[in-house]
Amino acid sequence: MAKQQGSGLQSVEAALNALLDGVEALSSETVSVEHAGSRVLAESVAAERDVPPADNSAMDGYALRLSDAGKTLPVSQRVAAGTPPVPLAPSSCARIFTGSEIPAGADCVVMQEAIEETPEGIRFPASIPEGNNIRRRGCDVASGSTLLSAGSRLEAAALGHLAGQGITGVSVRRRPRVALLFTGDELVDPGKPLMPGQIYNSNRPMLQRLLERFGAEVVMAGPVPDCYEATCDRLRQAAEGADVVVTTGGVSVGEEDHVKHALDALGTLDLWRLAMRPGKPLALGRLPREKDSTQVRFVGLPGNPVSSYVGAWLFLRPLMGHLLGCPVLQSLPRVYASAGFDAHTQARRHYMRVSLEFGQDRIVAHAFADQSSNVLSSCIDADALAIVPPFSDIAAGDRLECLWLMGH
Repeated sequence: MAKQQGSGLQSVEAALNALLDGVEALSSETVSVEHAGSRVLAESVAAERDVPPADNSAMDGYALRLSDAGKTLPVSQRVAAGTPPVPLAPSSCARIFTGSEIPAGADCVVMQEAIEETPEGIRFPASIPEGNNIRRRGCDVASGSTLLSAGSRLEAAALGHLAGQGITGVSVRRRPRVALLFTGDELVDPGKPLMPGQIYNSNRPMLQRLLERFGAEVVMAGPVPDCYEATCDRLRQAAEGADVVVTTGGVSVGEEDHVKHALDALGTLDLWRLAMRPGKPLALGRLPREKDSTQVRFVGLPGNPVSSYVGAWLFLRPLMGHLLGCPVLQSLPRVYASAGFDAHTQARRHYMRVSLEFGQDRIVAHAFADQSSNVLSSCIDADALAIVPPFSDIAAGDRLECLWLMGH
């Protein structure tokens, strides 16, 4: 893509198109199921066996033939979970427990609370539904069916699904390697003393955690001096060891903002300055990787922590989703809520940090009082980003589209 020379503000949609143009899923690797939590399947997995492997009881109770309903029957066997039963003797019942295999010949189970114990045996009710309290073989998973599809993220239930098949290893996408660089001589890592004019770097732990949640591996994280030559050196170094280079700060128009100029000199600046609030001074592009003559993606986030936070959800999350081939990460779910506030926007689309109140008949979005880009506390309890179009007057009760941050 040609270098951008214009100074007009670009839309978020144009920025996403530029960022994701040509992105392909990364290569795969095999890992043990034990260590596959949050990884993304590179290949679909087929079921090798039925789950459950045989008809089994959904209750503690007694197994019998439906034709014996209403009768009093002796107990001919006791079937515990993990113990293979023998065929059910005629005119008898079997004591059975939850998860135990149904004896051949039995076709229903009555839970123990519904029977009556007598000296002659177990008295059953006259009306019993066919197949009562029986889990059929393969009712959860049928052998040969698709157990999990490529692109699935392996969270708790999916890992249990794999283990239930006896699977010990799976093919997953390699984690995107991200270099995370922070510009600004005023930034100091927590734990170090502050000199006059300095502040602690809140972006570093925040973005590192978000990137990990988005499926990435942060392979480099560190400061960049406010110097053009040093900025160029750090970008070259970062590109050699990463799939994506992310910076904070240095993409505005100040004399000490060197990142945009360094990117323009070293690689390709695809897009700069967005019609959004917060996060207008955001740069997207590509950096060359000399060792294999490829290009890595570059995302230059603003330095203000709220702008970085919002930019990470809007741009880094879908980028990681495409590199991982994971549809669930490629876009945020959208919900519609009633505004619990009044707002006015000017020329830029506003992504307001809101909490969501779920009522019986509607969802209400409550906005944090101070929506300034330096007020990180507005993100702590934010459930969603309410999208307020430019030149809009929002009144309480108006319908708003919100991007749900999925537990943020």
